[in-house]
Amino acid sequence: MLYKAFQDIFAKSISKFMNKRTPVVVGLGIIQQHGTYDELDEALILMEKATLQAIDDCGNPKITNFIDIIDIPKGFWAYRDPGKWIGEKHGFQHAKTSVNKIGVLQQHLINSAALRIQNGEIRGGLILGGESRAKMIAALKEKKDFKELELNTNPDMYVKAKDDLYGPQEAENLGLMAVGYYAVLESAMRAHKQHTLKEHEDYLSKMYADFSEIASKNPHAWNRNEYQPNEISEPSAKNKPIAYPYNKLHNTSWNVNQASAMIIIDEEIADKLQIPQNKRSYPLASSETNHMLALVERPNFVSSAGLELSAAYINKKISNYGKLPSIVDLYSCFPVAIQQCENVLELDPSIPKTITGGMPFAGGPLNNYMLHATVQALLLLRENPDNIALITGISGMMTKQAFGLWSGQKLDEFTHLDTTEDAKQIDLPKEISAFESGDGHVIGYTVLFDKLDAEKAVIYIEDLQGKRKVVTSNEVDILKNMREEEWVGKAIRYKDSVLVS
Repeated sequence: MLYKAFQDIFAKSISKFMNKRTPVVVGLGIIQQHGTYDELDEALILMEKATLQAIDDCGNPKITNFIDIIDIPKGFWAYRDPGKWIGEKHGFQHAKTSVNKIGVLQQHLINSAALRIQNGEIRGGLILGGESRAKMIAALKEKKDFKELELNTNPDMYVKAKDDLYGPQEAENLGLMAVGYYAVLESAMRAHKQHTLKEHEDYLSKMYADFSEIASKNPHAWNRNEYQPNEISEPSAKNKPIAYPYNKLHNTSWNVNQASAMIIIDEEIADKLQIPQNKRSYPLASSETNHMLALVERPNFVSSAGLELSAAYINKKISNYGKLPSIVDLYSCFPVAIQQCENVLELDPSIPKTITGGMPFAGGPLNNYMLHATVQALLLLRENPDNIALITGISGMMTKQAFGLWSGQKLDEFTHLDTTEDAKQIDLPKEISAFESGDGHVIGYTVLFDKLDAEKAVIYIEDLQGKRKVVTSNEVDILKNMREEEWVGKAIRYKDSVLVS
């Protein structure tokens, strides 16, 4: 009886394995617009146009019969369910819709669709995102009312992050904008690399000058101007300092009119619809971590357990293929995000870190850049299907990370790893100090600006008990010195949460 039961279990497991389906991307859409207010579309129409491109791209309009889900990252727009409007208008109203709020990894949408196809839960899905802040800005400049189509029906599902992205002390001193948080991380990375302030400024400006050169040759890039390193490193009226060491050209550019879409389906359906092999791209592997810690709580400002575990999984997969990715795009909201991913991945140093030109130049629509980068990577894979593409994604304040590995050929079965639970066991939150006065040492800092003037220093410290605290300073001499000498590692004293020495 025991032997018979074992046989049944084994047979079921083999059957389950044999019945696994192959997810494949077969349709791609990408669009951007420049122009006046009247020439620019709102985000809904941008997403609609990208969707129609993706449908047309696959070569068979019957693909819409097999789109069972429409997943969209939330943008600046106010629509409740743009996916349902698009599906109903274009003949796939049966599709279930989701809107994924800020804090949900964009790669997670791809992972989820691929796994659901693999397990036979759905036949196919449409993943798309779009942003129209350029139209919003044009409305302000032209003194026009910005209007969007009202969509008041909720999607089938809202997906949101479980925890907040910041702690109370951080939000009070850095607000909700990401740049200050990343600038603090950048200071820790600079100290880790043992760069002087000037050396690190030069390092960042050279990296981003190279990115601008790539963007200048990318037809999908928003800003195709090529910049010299000094134009990036030196603050000016056009390149305002924001949070030291970041100037405007170090920052993602979200005032764009851009949209991208991909259609991913079961390969058996692709065969049935006679979609050509040269239109097919295969997800090979993905990994992600959703362990959320406020920056002030993180044990390490240079890396994280989730990042390292997720990267190790992808590195192992890459080693199995016997060749390194030749198409790489490291998420580039701010320079430290690139460095953190680069430090844990096994990459060919001769391969550029971006295919798009990066978010300051190619454009960084609020919550869907990784989708844009992936679509562009898959377009490149069509030209060289033997290559491997690696795309990274970030969410929040370097809070969550994800990796996606792709090929133009089916090299093996798609696999996925979520490292969240393991990361939780390793990266335990640091306790927050309740003391308003005391001693400690600096673990990261930045200087915030108002136009061209240094306004406030925000300093993350660890006190003598190993607890964390955020303190500030408005002293002119300190603000100046923090941009001339390294303060990470420096012993300091604070009173009433203000730096005193």
